[in-house]
Amino acid sequence: MTDLQTYYDRTRFDYRHVWNRSGSLAVHFGYYDAHAHKHRFALDNMNRALADLAHICPGEQVLDAGCGMGGSCFWLARERGAIATGISIVISQVVDCQREAARQKAGQVTFLQADYCQTPFPDDHFDVVWACESVCHTAQKSDFYKEAFRILKPGGRLVMAEYLRTARPLPPASERLLEQWLRPWAIPDLNTMEEHRTNAQAAGFQEIEIRDVTDNVRVSLRNLHEISVRWLPIGRLLHRFGLVHAVRLGNAQAAVRQWEALEVGAWRYGMLVARKGMRIE
Repeated sequence: MTDLQTYYDRTRFDYRHVWNRSGSLAVHFGYYDAHAHKHRFALDNMNRALADLAHICPGEQVLDAGCGMGGSCFWLARERGAIATGISIVISQVVDCQREAARQKAGQVTFLQADYCQTPFPDDHFDVVWACESVCHTAQKSDFYKEAFRILKPGGRLVMAEYLRTARPLPPASERLLEQWLRPWAIPDLNTMEEHRTNAQAAGFQEIEIRDVTDNVRVSLRNLHEISVRWLPIGRLLHRFGLVHAVRLGNAQAAVRQWEALEVGAWRYGMLVARKGMRIE
């Protein structure tokens, strides 16, 4: 399987200049609804949908667990008045985010290198833990939930957008499609909706709600599929001459498999929100 650091280092151009032509700094899919009908707006609209689900208010401390290029942190500070901290284990992402924060003079945004399953933060520190298409990258998803619970204040919220396998196991052909998508994207496996719910409950979370929002991201998923199908013939040729790295080629091939896996019902796109209960003295 592709190493996570290698994956994001090698696909940096694709995320910055192919997917984010509008400069939104998103490393996630777009959310289409009455607020957004175009790609550039749908990328930011994903932030709005998650922020509304978690009821993020001005002045709240938000941890973006797996912050990518920092787009959600900047959006949360700008649009919701939140104090946002972004973490990633990919050092190149952290450096890019820190440079962007300095360029924007974004005083309410901070970035550091850290593992979201073992963070450097004290207990009861954040109002919200935010994870947009990032928890898929860890094999130990239960560890993420435990750590999120630890660092949330009593009454704090966890909000996530995540890929969800529809069953375990799937039919062999569907499992093969998933593997052909996940491995090049440095994703060990996906959990089912119920596995996510079980992990959240075991960590101590309450009021757990998981929504299937596949219909809201389907246009964005199809956009990536179409971009990848168009680019692959050129990419294969350039790869043959050593001009495109195998990781970039695999990234595009995996995007095609992702759509095919969706079409056969192997996975869905979900949003989760949960709350840490108030401490009783």
